[in-house]
Amino acid sequence: MTSKTSLWLALALGITLVGMNTTHAATTDQTSTSDDPYLWLEATHDARAMDWVKAQNAITEKAFASSAGFDHTRNQILEVLDSNARIPMVGRMGDWLYNFWQDKEHPRGLWRRTTLDEYRKADPRWEVVLDVDALNKAEGKRWVFKGAQCLKPAYTRCLLSLSPDGGDAVAVREFDTGTKSFVKGGFELPIAKTQVGWIDQDHIYVGTDFGAGSMTKSSYPRIAKEWTRGTPLASATEVYEGKPDDLAVSAYRDLTPGFERDFVQVATDFFHSEIYLRKDGKLVKLDIPSDASADAHREWLLVTLRSPWTVGGATYPNGALVAIKFDDFMAGKRAFTVLFKPDAHTALSNYAWTQHHLILDVLDDVKSRLEVLTPQAGDWQHQAMPGAPAMSTVEVVDTDPDHSDEYWLAITGFLTPTTLERGVLGQGEAEAIKHQPAFFDASRFSVSQHFVASKDGTRVPYFEIAPKDMKLDGSNRTLLYGYGGFEVSLQPFYSGSIGRAWLDRGGVYVIANIRGGGEYGPAWHQAALQANRPKAYQDFAAVAEDLVKRGVTTARHLGAEGGSNGGLLMGNMLTQYPQLFGAIACEVPLLDMKRYIHLDAGSSWIAEYGNPDDPKQWDFIKAFSPYQNLHKETHYPPVLFYTTTSDDRVGPAQARKMAAKMEGMGIPNVWFYENLEGGHGAGADNKQSAHMHAMVYDFLWDKLK
Repeated sequence: MTSKTSLWLALALGITLVGMNTTHAATTDQTSTSDDPYLWLEATHDARAMDWVKAQNAITEKAFASSAGFDHTRNQILEVLDSNARIPMVGRMGDWLYNFWQDKEHPRGLWRRTTLDEYRKADPRWEVVLDVDALNKAEGKRWVFKGAQCLKPAYTRCLLSLSPDGGDAVAVREFDTGTKSFVKGGFELPIAKTQVGWIDQDHIYVGTDFGAGSMTKSSYPRIAKEWTRGTPLASATEVYEGKPDDLAVSAYRDLTPGFERDFVQVATDFFHSEIYLRKDGKLVKLDIPSDASADAHREWLLVTLRSPWTVGGATYPNGALVAIKFDDFMAGKRAFTVLFKPDAHTALSNYAWTQHHLILDVLDDVKSRLEVLTPQAGDWQHQAMPGAPAMSTVEVVDTDPDHSDEYWLAITGFLTPTTLERGVLGQGEAEAIKHQPAFFDASRFSVSQHFVASKDGTRVPYFEIAPKDMKLDGSNRTLLYGYGGFEVSLQPFYSGSIGRAWLDRGGVYVIANIRGGGEYGPAWHQAALQANRPKAYQDFAAVAEDLVKRGVTTARHLGAEGGSNGGLLMGNMLTQYPQLFGAIACEVPLLDMKRYIHLDAGSSWIAEYGNPDDPKQWDFIKAFSPYQNLHKETHYPPVLFYTTTSDDRVGPAQARKMAAKMEGMGIPNVWFYENLEGGHGAGADNKQSAHMHAMVYDFLWDKLK
């Protein structure tokens, strides 16, 4: 029913990871913030706040984005992002392979398609389905393409999502891929944080801003309705109404031929939900743990566990994947087959169905391997797929589960440009279809994996990419990246931008696989939840200290970078471990943990961090709330805060307030930059992304000398 997006693919495609208020204004609850002199910066588009942003941007631009050196860094990154030699990643819809493509000539992008035979060619012939730049010119807009949901099996009718500024709030419009035009009088919804899905050609499920009280406190739909073509939205039939404190409510149909089923999912928080089968107008709850995820595919029900589950006389461990026939489960049977069971070194990263098989993506000490499982009478057959290169990530990026056993693999590594392979299970090994070019000379570098004991003795891994001739004399400029939240795993990935803007200068790049992530399954994530959040920060600090101990770098030459939840990580490195770093880049961050649930989608993350409005929980949250833990007398390393005005997930207020507070306290070397577009990411197009990344790398390189 749902699957996780890998970090490397998210980075490669510009997808953001964390988590209706279309004006992005904050809730103005003043009960415990009347002593906050920077509360006015929470009003996103307020003239006074925007004047402050413009003044800060001018200062930062002058310092780090006005030199020939900056132009070189930006152009080097932009050349990577705009390169026509990049792999155009595709997704199959019927006989067509679809791709969304942005480059210099098409900054907002082309939604296009081709055939498999054409795609095999070095220079495929593409058929443009929608030119977003042309659409913007015709409509006088600045739309950012946010994806399409197309109706099986013809895939001619699609529900397109278009963001006005790159944020999560989108307009939804029905589109015909045959005529390549929007459907006159078709389904259309105004800008909101909307969830939609096809039932059939004349009906859709929709959750959106229906008016006052129709959205949750987390800013997502709490009411799901069935909407009939040609009728006003107000007449749509209610399917389910959740509570304001729920995270979100959605309804959807599994359109697998012969196995069509309707479901309602009520996310009560980020990690707990209730799933209902909708049949004959009635809802039947699936009797699975609320923190488990479920996937119905053809005759099977798969359940992925986040906690141990005792059922049917057996106990299944957290992190396990179990299977049962769907109809048997609904009839009350509970004899599950264990498809994957984790151990101290392994975790299930993801899985993907083909028509007759299931492919498991397993992490073994944060390195990938794939297994093919085949349902058989009495048991499932297990078979290993060809191994991935050392220190690499291999991931199934597309399958055609309704019609064939086709699969597409992306294989990538820190020094290995991505290869896209296509195969059909049972028909030999996969064939390499596309190769990403090398954007920097990888022969000069090596990749190694290290482990360090954290404060409580936990073994924490990290990857290091360094020059082969690196001297262990502490002189190397080193950039340490981390995330550590929401069960997201940081796996090896190829980045031409990092290679050009950091490694080619002689820098060392390090990724810390700290607790809070999913590198070792749910237990690794749960070890840093709420009151245990500081363990993630202790892990990151332990990696920093180990880099110094091993002679890779010193605090003066060690920088840190992270965004979103990783921005909160950076805020805590700044306030709790300032002595470990020479500079910090803190991007689209959470920082004021006292106010976070009153800002944009903040309430959706209470399960991760806790509720600061509960005095007992604030007692532990305040220990990792950077905004409240600033002190005038502390020496802080130089810091660059980056955010976007259009971020309607975390919001720009947190970075704004932190920078303003530090400057107000007289703390030097505080820098701030806010891009207008891009939502919870680096920018709305490649040029904006290149500008932001170049500013970060040049800032860090300058400050770590």
